[in-house]
Amino acid sequence: MTNQIAVVLGCIILIALGIDWYSYDWAGTLFLSRKLADLIEWLAFWR
Repeated sequence: MTNQIAVVLGCIILIALGIDWYSYDWAGTLFLSRKLADLIEWLAFWR
């Protein structure tokens, strides 16, 4: 991955977080955070 690709991906992520904050009051980020926590717990069970 080049620096240019990393910067573009970082900007896309920041824009998506900004849209989620402005339009949806962090609903999407909170949903994904809860699902990620469930996934980590599920994976720890299988370890």
